[in-house]
Amino acid sequence: MYAPQQPILILSKNTKRESGRKVQLENINAGKTIADLIRTCLGPQAMMKMLMDPMGGIVMTNDGNAILREITVQHPAAKSMIEIARTQDEEVGDGTTSVIVLAGEMLAVAEQFLKQQIHPTVIIRAYREALEDMVNILQDEVSIELDRTDKTRLADVVKSCVGTKFIGRWTEMAVRIALDAVETVTLTENGRTEIDIKKYAKVEKIPGGSIEDSCVLRGIMLNKDVTHPKMRRYIEKPRIVLLDCPLEYKKGESQTNVEIIGDQDFTKLLQIEEEHVARVCADIIAVKPDVVFTEKGVSDLAQHFLLKAGITAIRRLRKTDNNRLARACGATIVNRTEELTEKDVGTGAGLFEIKKMGDEYFCFVTECADPKACTILLRGASKDVLNETERNLQDALHVARNLMLEPKLLPGGGAVEMAVSQALAKKQIQGPYRAVAQALEIIPRTLAQNCGANTIRTLTALRAKHASHPEGKGPCTWGIDGITGQLADMQETNIWEPLSVKLQVYKTAVETAILLLRIDDIVSGSKKRGDDGTGPSPAAAAGGMGGE
Repeated sequence: MYAPQQPILILSKNTKRESGRKVQLENINAGKTIADLIRTCLGPQAMMKMLMDPMGGIVMTNDGNAILREITVQHPAAKSMIEIARTQDEEVGDGTTSVIVLAGEMLAVAEQFLKQQIHPTVIIRAYREALEDMVNILQDEVSIELDRTDKTRLADVVKSCVGTKFIGRWTEMAVRIALDAVETVTLTENGRTEIDIKKYAKVEKIPGGSIEDSCVLRGIMLNKDVTHPKMRRYIEKPRIVLLDCPLEYKKGESQTNVEIIGDQDFTKLLQIEEEHVARVCADIIAVKPDVVFTEKGVSDLAQHFLLKAGITAIRRLRKTDNNRLARACGATIVNRTEELTEKDVGTGAGLFEIKKMGDEYFCFVTECADPKACTILLRGASKDVLNETERNLQDALHVARNLMLEPKLLPGGGAVEMAVSQALAKKQIQGPYRAVAQALEIIPRTLAQNCGANTIRTLTALRAKHASHPEGKGPCTWGIDGITGQLADMQETNIWEPLSVKLQVYKTAVETAILLLRIDDIVSGSKKRGDDGTGPSPAAAAGGMGGE
């Protein structure tokens, strides 16, 4: 019996295989198409996109990641371009548009070399070398140290991040919110700084009011009301107990059958249940709290006991909200009421109150002494406005966080790209290495385009500024003013970007270009459309993303 030593690839008649230069050029086209889609979303004069999701809802945004998350593409290369915007968003939170535009341009400049029959590995080697040099130039030559305690400088950096977004009109407010929130959740233990925005800085969106009413609470806000109408709704300096056990009798996990023989047994059963609830409540009452929060349910009987003791109860909290509350008021989450002690009670909060906003009731635990968690309260005209404001605010929060963790700055407005491009060009290495230097200019060029300025004249003037900059006098900080389209010194206009965001943009863009240039084969099987099996494969049906 013959057993082949190597697996044999058998292509059926409805499997599509494309290889060689054609695939590489197709991938480049797909990347360029995605970049062209996003290009108008860069800079302060960015246009917004309105996207309809399959459910009929709409998303209005100019955030690169939010746009690409909503669109559906067929081409595999286009899908990997969309993936990098997500990576950028998760890693540093800002620069999602820049990374797509730059990756698209890195692919575009490689096209000419492929057409000249230069092998992709030669191009990739040059790209790798250029990336190493770019990272070194950014870290050693162009970046400026920032003092973490310098609030005005921190505010300037966050301002230049917010300025390109929808909330640019409320810059002062957005900057204040971002810096306050990050400062609140910063935790330093044993020389290690932890800033967890995702867990401990919750954004609560309430339609109504105006954007100016938004603020950071020194504490926590929950979308909950008290369990009993007679319970107190306003308590100063409350003693808070946090539980994650039910204040009701235990129910069976699945179907439970109880066999009752005597007529007293049922009464006894109810009595045992009541005694259990009474015992649980007695344990709580023993530590004299004012408010009890639990993640599980509170039975009517438990409400009765707690109400008699003058305790307010709030039930069915989310786990995440409970963790935030614990950090804000200094309480410990207790699993069994028997184990409650004085040190588990949180006394860090200054005020507990229930307020009605719009149609719903909200519970506020505020005026905390040293909250290490906070709630950002956003108000706005409609849900769409609130969603976009939240997306923009998340970017600002990440920028503030990155600055606290790595306090290094770079000039914005395309000044960095031009400086790095000039530094690479000075090495006088021809071919793909030089092409990377040209590709970097896409950022200032796009900024100029989006302002409606004369692109060629502006870029030539900017090149001249950087070329004539005397060596040894620090980095050249001339870039393009994203609002007027004129040249401006970024030190004077105070437009700065965090180093961590730029490093991530360059690394991701170049690595993606390298990855897509490495591909020389796309094999894809498609489902039969009709009996003859003729139907475009997913790779060929590029959905307008650089297909055949």
